[in-house]
Amino acid sequence: MTGATRPPRGCTVTLCRNGRQFAELDTEWAALHRGCATATPFQSHSWLHSWWLSYGTAARLRVILVRRGGRLVGAAPLMLVHRPLPLLVPLGGGISDFSDILVDDTDRADTLAALAKGLHRAARHAVVDLREVRPGAAAEALFDVWPGVRRRLDDSVCLELPAEPIDALVKRLASSRAQRVRAKLRKLDALNIEERAVAAHEVPYSIEELLRLHELQWRGRGVTPEHLRPRFAEHLTRATQRMVRDGDAALTEYRLDGAVVAANVTLQSARLTGGYLYGADPQLRSRKVDVTTMLLRRDARHAAESGRSVISLLRGTEPYKSHWRPATVINQRLLLAPAALGPVLSLYAAQLGARARASASLRTLLPAVPEWRQRLNDWRAGSRW
Repeated sequence: MTGATRPPRGCTVTLCRNGRQFAELDTEWAALHRGCATATPFQSHSWLHSWWLSYGTAARLRVILVRRGGRLVGAAPLMLVHRPLPLLVPLGGGISDFSDILVDDTDRADTLAALAKGLHRAARHAVVDLREVRPGAAAEALFDVWPGVRRRLDDSVCLELPAEPIDALVKRLASSRAQRVRAKLRKLDALNIEERAVAAHEVPYSIEELLRLHELQWRGRGVTPEHLRPRFAEHLTRATQRMVRDGDAALTEYRLDGAVVAANVTLQSARLTGGYLYGADPQLRSRKVDVTTMLLRRDARHAAESGRSVISLLRGTEPYKSHWRPATVINQRLLLAPAALGPVLSLYAAQLGARARASASLRTLLPAVPEWRQRLNDWRAGSRW
């Protein structure tokens, strides 16, 4: 660890740039994660360290740590990239639906001030680009106390439901749709599909089966290429095994006539739960099984029983999500920089805004673009199998 400084009231800030030392933070990071009410599963050490092992680049790690009395009370898990300009960006990359910093809920003001000071020092020659920040996140509070220049942009759209059992969620629907959903639930019950919670030691085999089913279900329909890559499989297996062990994830298998026909990874934190990735045998469609309703029923029951308040449908506004009348939540993109880099930040923010407007215009003028993207993804995926 390098770059120690001493902000007021006994806080000490250090900069971790070593992967081995980042790995050794496991226990105290877990305590900090539990002590930050706004944290999502994507800020757990198990998720971030596993991501670093699969996706990180040597010498790019930049994790700002704040301690008080030797106890870890704040952390900003970042890495340095050089395109399109020097940037400090969150660990977790594009496969994480939310990014954030961690701040212990006790004495937040001093911890935020210390984090701001440490991050300001680490960003002397770079812009801090915090993507996919959920409203209410700790990073919003950091944005408010930032001593330099800053910009706030919209990022991805997410959908959320209250953490209620499926019967309560069905009552949110129009009567005709509610009737159809109840019929689907009766169909599931009639088929007697068995749910089984996967233990931590069973995770590697179950994830392998999940990814096999995931490829089958999306074959010819625009699979995300990253989900088929070995590095993603390695990360998901490693992270899920640790998170199941620690109670930060659940892996569920669904069996029909003794065979696994679906599997689902659900990530969870103190307030939030969300289905991250699933795989389902295409034969379920031929038997008229509504897989997303099956998965939501399980996740809703677990969320309600565990006292969580939010079921996040994560990023994206796919029609099957909108059927449930969820609340719309827009993630934020927070840009921070020292005052000396103000012109650079302004130019970067303008470029991002122009790119977003151009993308929106293209979708309006050429509605077939998503279909072309799906075909490209199909071609990429096909070249790997």
